[in-house]
Amino acid sequence: MKILLVEDSATLRHAMSQYVLDAGHSPLLAESGEQALQLLEDTPVDMIIMDVEMPGLNGFETTALIREWLGSHWIPIIFVTGMSEDDDYRQGIEAGGDDYLIKPVSKMIITAKIRAMERIADMRDQLNRLNNELEALSQLDSLTQVLNRRTFNEQAEQQWLLAGRKQTHTCALMIDVDHFKLYNDHYGHPAGDACLKEVTAAIKGCLNRPYDLLGRYGGEEFVVLLPETDAAGAERVCSSIKQAVADLALPHKVSPVEPIVTVSIGAACCLQPRSCNLEEVIKAADRALYRAKHTGRNQYALEEMTAHRTVIIAHSDEDVLQEASACLRPIYNLITAESAEETLELAVNIRPDLIILCPTLVTQDGAYLADTLAELERTAPIAQLYLGHVAEPPPAARPSVDLPLNCEDLQKMAGQLLGH
Repeated sequence: MKILLVEDSATLRHAMSQYVLDAGHSPLLAESGEQALQLLEDTPVDMIIMDVEMPGLNGFETTALIREWLGSHWIPIIFVTGMSEDDDYRQGIEAGGDDYLIKPVSKMIITAKIRAMERIADMRDQLNRLNNELEALSQLDSLTQVLNRRTFNEQAEQQWLLAGRKQTHTCALMIDVDHFKLYNDHYGHPAGDACLKEVTAAIKGCLNRPYDLLGRYGGEEFVVLLPETDAAGAERVCSSIKQAVADLALPHKVSPVEPIVTVSIGAACCLQPRSCNLEEVIKAADRALYRAKHTGRNQYALEEMTAHRTVIIAHSDEDVLQEASACLRPIYNLITAESAEETLELAVNIRPDLIILCPTLVTQDGAYLADTLAELERTAPIAQLYLGHVAEPPPAARPSVDLPLNCEDLQKMAGQLLGH
C-alpha cells in the first residue's frame, strides 16, 4: 500500500517512515496539510497517517478537506497526536478520522493499526467489486445475458437522443422465434432455454459495432437498436440474422414453417429522428414484425417511418368508415376495421397511435370495445376518439366527434389527441 505520512516533525517523519517500510508498505511524506493536499491531487494513496497539531492547516482541517474532495471514495485516515481530551476524539471523528492514536506511538501499535486498516480497505474493495458485479448483473437478462428490457430502454434512449443531435438515420428490429411455444411444448423448457441462448448468440454475431444494442424484450422476443443505420443497412442485418439462425440448424419438427428453428423480424427505420421518438420506432418495428409473421414467418419486413402517425378507424357504418378514411388518409397511415374483434386484434399487434371508433361497437362477450381496449395492458396507452355519440347506455367519457361528420372537426380533434 502507499501510505501518506503527514507530520511536521522531521524526526517523527523519519521514524514513522521506517515503521511503514518495515511493515512492507511504501511511505509518501508531507510536512504540512497544504503539502498533503497538493500531493493528493496527483498521487493516489491507500491510507493516510495524519498529525493533528501542525502550523497552517491542522490535521482536522486537512482531513475535512480531503474527505470533501474524495467524495464517496473512502481511504482510511489515522490521527496521531498528543491531544488526548474527549473533545479532541470527537473533533477527530467529526473531521473524518477512522482511528485516533496518542503520541508517543510504538512500532508495534502503528504496525497493528496499519494491518487492521488494510483489512478494512480490502473488505471495502471486495464489497465495491461485488456491488459492481451485482449492478452489471441487474442490467442483464438472466438467461441470455443480453440487456434486459429496462436497461435496453435506458441505453437506447441515450442513443436516440444522440441520433437526434447528429440527425442520423436510426433503425430498430423486433425479432421473434417462430412458433416457440410449440417448440417448448414438444422439446421441453430446458431445451427451450438452450434454444434461446443459441439464437441470442447468433443474433449477437451479426451486430459488429460496439454501439449496436441487443435486448431481450420478453419470452422469445428480442429487440435491436441500430444507430447510424439506413433502411438498406437494416435489411442487411435482418438478412444476416435470419441466415445465422437458420445456420444453427436447430431441429423444430413441429414447426409449420420449417423443420428447423427460424425467426421473423420486423424493422423500422426513422430517417429524421427529430420527427418521431424511440417508442414510435419500436412500435413501428412491432407492426412490421406482425406483417412478417402473418405473411408466412421466417422472413423480415421493413417499415420506413415518416412523420405520419398510424390510426385505426373502426365503425359499423360502412359509409361513415369510408368518409372518415377519406378525410384522414392524406395525414395519417390508416387502417380500417369493421368489427370489434378485428379492431382488438389490430390494436394488440400493431399498437397504433390513435383508435377512432364507433361508441356502440361491442365485443362478443357484450362489453363495449372502448372499455375493453382501455383495460388491456397492451392497448390501454392508445388514445381513443369516438366517432358518433349515444346517450343510452352512456359509454365511458372519451373525446368525440358527432355525426354527421365534419371533416375539419375530425382532423382537428385527431391532431389534438396526437399532440400536433
